[in-house]
Amino acid sequence: MKLIVNGEDKVYQEEITLLEMMNDLGIVDKVMAAAVNMNIVKQESWNEHLLNDGDKIELLDFVGGG
Repeated sequence: MKLIVNGEDKVYQEEITLLEMMNDLGIVDKVMAAAVNMNIVKQESWNEHLLNDGDKIELLDFVGGG
């Protein structure tokens, strides 16, 4: 299964959830918002949201500043 994560191709051999993918990438604690195919996925749904071949995922980390 091919996914596009923040503009980069990622390949997984089996079905994976959004949370599993973020754990695999080592970024689950850094991500504040996630969108799949331009639709926001609520954080409480990350462990249930199954990804599909060709999905485009955007993972956002907010940084405060002034």
